[in-house]
Amino acid sequence: MHTAPLPSLYLSHGSPMIAVEDSPTQRFFKQLGPVFESCFGRPRAVVIMSPHSMSRTPVVLGAARHGTLHDFGGFPEALYQVQYNAPGDTALAQRVSELLSHSGHPMPCVPEGGLDHGIWTPLMHLWPDVSMPVVPVMLPALAGPVELLRMGQALEPLAHEQVLVIGSGSLTHNLHRVFASAMPAVDAPEAGDCAAFRRWVHLQAQDLNWQALLDWRAQAPHALAMHPTDEHWRPFYFAAGAAGQHPDARRIHADVEFGCLSMDAYAFGPSAARLLQALRP
Repeated sequence: MHTAPLPSLYLSHGSPMIAVEDSPTQRFFKQLGPVFESCFGRPRAVVIMSPHSMSRTPVVLGAARHGTLHDFGGFPEALYQVQYNAPGDTALAQRVSELLSHSGHPMPCVPEGGLDHGIWTPLMHLWPDVSMPVVPVMLPALAGPVELLRMGQALEPLAHEQVLVIGSGSLTHNLHRVFASAMPAVDAPEAGDCAAFRRWVHLQAQDLNWQALLDWRAQAPHALAMHPTDEHWRPFYFAAGAAGQHPDARRIHADVEFGCLSMDAYAFGPSAARLLQALRP
């Protein structure tokens, strides 16, 4: 019997090519699903926020089944053949909508679906049998870290109901640098500013310094260089909030692609340390 609340997760998804190309992070995702289940049992569903589903008037997607959105261009044809048409959970989607609305964050549930690549590229490796029900929560375009943390906190009861809350993004995300005229190799040495930003986040998370993390634009080194826009960073707060007030935070994966695209992942909550221990060799 698994009685501990589920940890929530922030996963860096990186390039859509993680769906079809081997990488340290793809291998981590493939490990994460089985290890998570060995620690906590199989989640009954996933509630997930991705930067690729963002709107000024966000909603919870309550479709009975979700199609696969290939929301990108210029990639090999094999990537467009990948399908991850996962089931939804209409009752859970309605519950998520009610929890958010009752906490002062109105977000209606609509009978629509679709999984953007920030959702299906990690989930296809965590649960490749495509049987895990998925409830996407759209990222509010204007919500800052404090509001997203509070939105996540409204969903804290789900951790006790065997529902896994995930924020999908990238710990650093400067595509102008990645796709510069002299595009770096995927295994290029890490740039100093990327290393400094990642180290700062790791240290603040270790110290549970949420005041600093919420003020990251002013306090984190090279914040603008690592996130010219912040949509890939903000789901971090949604995931953290789902673990409650001042949640424990553990980095469960660390990697960098192209020298500046961080693929780090974090777990939050009282069970985060247990998951980290189980993932260690």
